[in-house]
Formats: sequence, C-alpha cells, structure tokens
Amino acid sequence: MNGDDSTRARWGRFRFSVIGGLLASPPEHGDLQGAIAALAARTWRHPTHGQVMRVSAKTIERWYYVARSNSSDPVGALSRRTHSQAGKHPSVSLALAQLVVARHREHPGWSYQLHYDNLKVLVEQDASLGAMPSYPSLCRFMKARGLRRRKKRRHPDVGVEPREVRSYEASHVFGLWHFDFHEGSRRVLLPTGDWVKPQLFGCLDDRSRLACHLQWYLTESAETAVHGLSQAIRKRGLPRKLLTDNGGAETAAEMEEGLERIGITHQTTLPRHPEQNGKQESFWGQIEGRLLPMLEGHQELTLKVLNDATQAWVELEYNRKRHRELGVPPLDVFTTAPSVRRPAPEMGRLKRAFRAQVSRKQRRSDGTVTVDGVRYEVPSAYRALTRVHLRHARWDRAIVELVDGRTGRHLADLYPLDKRGNADGRRRTVGPVAPDSPIEPRGGMAPLLSKLMADYAATGMPPAYVVGPQYLDHEEDE
Repeated sequence: MNGDDSTRARWGRFRFSVIGGLLASPPEHGDLQGAIAALAARTWRHPTHGQVMRVSAKTIERWYYVARSNSSDPVGALSRRTHSQAGKHPSVSLALAQLVVARHREHPGWSYQLHYDNLKVLVEQDASLGAMPSYPSLCRFMKARGLRRRKKRRHPDVGVEPREVRSYEASHVFGLWHFDFHEGSRRVLLPTGDWVKPQLFGCLDDRSRLACHLQWYLTESAETAVHGLSQAIRKRGLPRKLLTDNGGAETAAEMEEGLERIGITHQTTLPRHPEQNGKQESFWGQIEGRLLPMLEGHQELTLKVLNDATQAWVELEYNRKRHRELGVPPLDVFTTAPSVRRPAPEMGRLKRAFRAQVSRKQRRSDGTVTVDGVRYEVPSAYRALTRVHLRHARWDRAIVELVDGRTGRHLADLYPLDKRGNADGRRRTVGPVAPDSPIEPRGGMAPLLSKLMADYAATGMPPAYVVGPQYLDHEEDE
C-alpha cells in the first residue's frame, strides 16, 4: 500500500489505473478511440467511498494525454491539484488568528465548539476582528496551528513548562538503572488462608535492558525496595545512576541516604510523567502477557512458587531471548557493551548504608537515647557526648549504629535498653573520660581570686565591710 493515503493521492492512483493499460500497451494507429470507448464502458470503484461509477470517454482521453506529457511522474500529474489557498486559512484574519491563539492559551481545555461560540460573540462586539469564519474553517485553523484540546490534569504541575517527549538510552552498561514496583494481576495464597495481590520489584539496566533482579513481595515499602535493590547490586555490581518515580518507597530517607553513601546518583521522574520511566513500564507488559499466563493452571499459587517461577523465566528466557529493539539478547549487550560497572560492596556494608541518620540528645542520668519510641543504651565511653548521631532503619529496631557526626565513621552498635537484664546489680567501674594529667594539681586559693585580693590591697583602701560582733568577741578572747 502506498504511504500517502490522502484523497488527492487516491485520485491519482485511480486515474492512473484507468489509463495505465493504454500506456503499457499502446494501441495501434487509429485504434485509440476504440480503446478509450472500451474503458468508458466499464464500471470502476470510486477511490474514496468505493461505490460503482463510470468515467466518460472524454475524461479518460484527457487523463491519457496528461499522463503522456508527464512521463516522469504520471501519478502525481493525475492527482488532484492542491487548492491555492490550502494551509493559508484566508477566512481567518490576522487579528482573529492572534485572538484564537491567546484564547487557547488561556483555556486549553475548551472544546472547539466552545471556542467557536465565544469567538462569535467577540467578533460581533469588535468589527476590527473581521468576519467570523465557519466552524469547520476554525477547526482546521486550530488543528493546523497545533491548538488542540488538552485534558485537564487532576493535579497540575505548577511552574513546570511542557516539554517534548523523546526516547533516550544510556551509552554504557551500568550507566543508568531503573527500578519500580508493579501490582500483579494474579493473587497468591498466604499460610493464613488469605488471597492477596503481590507487588513485583523490578530493576532494569537501561543500556542492555537486562533484568538485574525481580522479586515478588507482599507490600511495596522502603524495606522491600532496599531489599530488592541490594540483591540487584550484589548480583550485578554498582551502577552510576538510578531513575525511579516519586513513590514513598523510592524517596524514603533510608533509600536516599543509602544511595548517596555508595555513590549512586538518584534521579526521579517528574510528577505524573510515567513516560520518563517508559522502559520499566513496558517491561511489565511481558510480566502480564507472558509470565503470569503460564501460571494460570496453577491454582494454589504461593509467593514462593511465584518467585521461583519468576527467577527461572527472567534468567533463562527474558535475559537470553532476542530483544525486539536491540536485535540481540539483553545478556549479550550486558556482557559486551562498554561498561562503567563498579564492584559491589560486601553485604554488611551495604546493609549499613541504607539507614537514615538522626541526631538525639543523650540522657545524662542513664546514658540512653530514644529512636522511634525505643530506648537504646550508649556505651559508657561515649557518655561525654551531649548529642549523638545515629543511623537506623525503621523496619529494623534491633540495632542502631552510632557514628561520628563529622566523618560518618562507625563507632559502635547500640542495642535496646534491657531493664530486666540491668536489674542484676552488676556494674562496671566508670573511669575518667579524659586521661589523667601528668601535672600535679595545685592547692590553695584560685589564681584569679589571689590576684583580685592583691589588686584590692594595692589601692590602700580598707576592706569595705564592718566586722561582726561575734568576730570582735573572738578577737578579745585571743
């Protein structure tokens, strides 16, 4: 089929099909009129609405000579001519055109009919705008200028200018990762007998489209996001940049600070613009269209079975199957394309990284601090600190990390206060906070007071007080 399916092009192809035989097999001298009459006797299909029609001999003859005189492009010569005023919109005056653009800028959600009705009133009130064009003419003008109706956003982006949408791709493997959560269409059976829809954590490499890690969870939270991302990092390595949406799990303090500590730049999509994370959104189609349908016959689907099936599918099929856009499997691109990979840190360091840092005032009475309603004991060696800097994860209250507020260096692990354990009465001796000074302490009066007394005596004035009666009696006894 020809790419140009306009009415003009359809007529050109139809007319050429009528006289094409005369050009391909020219009739003998004197037989042209008979050949044209034979074509005029036939019935043809109308090029636009498809109904049966006939073409007169004179019309066919004219088409024939037009095609002969334009042998380089006979179809173009036979196509309908473009109107001289096409695209110019002469019925819309310059003043009215400016007004239409301004009105659309003020009311982008109005329909064409509403714009037409309001412009009609303005034209009646202001003769300088010229004559009012017809409704179809106004619609053609607005469409040609790109003044289309825009749907109102439920939550408009205040102060954000509209931007063009363009596809993109990172130049290096590990240059950019995406991760997001997706609610599955299949429910899983819990040991409690409840049926719930699980959440799938998915992490993709932008350059290779490799699925770095997939795992189903019962909920979407900062804890599950950190758990899934940590596994992706341990399995593949450290990326340079991460793109997520603005969900609570993705923007939690533990996630933000953890990514900063391991050197990953975190970027988020604009609010209500999921197309920025389009590769991730497109990947969910494979989950719903290929993975989950293969589990339809499994009635008692549990979270473990779902995760086992997902791991087998993603590692042995998706990552190794030819990608339609790349032309090769994602695993091939992942292993051969230029990479900016960094080795993954050991699991203990990775776990400590994804914690939120807070500052608390230490209780001087018993050396404890409170975080999220839980009291933790500070080692006696740090009892001199008025404020302590702590790192903790809201989902793990069993331990809190004490760090140096200036350098972030790990100092000690704090554990919840055990009042019953402290009731045994055993206590260690508290040593001095600072080491003993080698200089012997000086006795007697303080230096400042001795100086003040000497300065006062040097003035020659007697002490400015009257000796009390008891003191006089004591002097007489002496």
